[in-house]
Amino acid sequence: MNIIESFTPPLINGVSASKVFLPNDLTVNTVFEYLCQHFPHIQPQEWQQRFADQLIYAADGSVLTLESPYTINTHIFYYRFLAHEIHVPFQHEILFENEDLLVVDKPHFLTMTPTGQYVQETLLVRLKRQTGNQDLTPIHRLDRETAGVVLFSKKPESRGIYQQLFAERKVQKVYHAIAAYHPELKFPQSIQLHLEKGNPFYTMQINPEKPSNTETHIELLEHTQQKAKYLLRPKTGKQHQLRVHLNYLGIPILHDPFYPTVQHKADDDFSCPLQLLAKQIQFVDPISQQEMHFISNFELTL
Repeated sequence: MNIIESFTPPLINGVSASKVFLPNDLTVNTVFEYLCQHFPHIQPQEWQQRFADQLIYAADGSVLTLESPYTINTHIFYYRFLAHEIHVPFQHEILFENEDLLVVDKPHFLTMTPTGQYVQETLLVRLKRQTGNQDLTPIHRLDRETAGVVLFSKKPESRGIYQQLFAERKVQKVYHAIAAYHPELKFPQSIQLHLEKGNPFYTMQINPEKPSNTETHIELLEHTQQKAKYLLRPKTGKQHQLRVHLNYLGIPILHDPFYPTVQHKADDDFSCPLQLLAKQIQFVDPISQQEMHFISNFELTL
């Protein structure tokens, strides 16, 4: 009896293969036809190019062609590349590494993981290319616009343990932000609000009718007559929480493209980074029981 060895597709230029199951679909004759149907937002010419570049594999590792027949109840692998991708001219830095963790200083404007218009120009793909580790996975996330300390899991076996730390709020995070200085605002103070999805869908809004689901402790670090540097300690981790909380106080973070109003910038405009930095992260390592404390080398200045 022949046993098909499990095939693990290689990293290609830092990109891991995506896996697609081929269901019992009798309306198509070839893998190419199915991919065109299944991913209508991708042009057929792009699939043709991926086949030509030998970027589509069968489950056993054999390279598929445009004519390869559709085989139900199997799976295939394909690689995602973008023909025209805007280069992000800022570098990350690895701050710490052990068997389980990779701690990275993320620059502004670098998306965490592959998304619509970014593949190579994402932190995850850059790190996979740098380390050769296919198993790298972010344990938590930072917005594209935000810089600072972020943790990656190196091994699937221990990933859940670290994700649980964040779920149980056992990680202390400190952010810095630059925003307007209003002398009538008194600090330190804590903000508690109910945040929910806003309009447009990629923003968040406050619902004053509901009990709070977010909390941020805010301190004033230094200020000029116009601007101030604030220290933010989020107790919860909702999307855009810090940005919405400072906007609520009437001091939106400097260069925020979403709050108080959405302002669309060109994708290659790197002139005004959001003045928000994930400055520190601290927790007790659940495996070693050691106190872990990491500080970004980036600085926000008034």
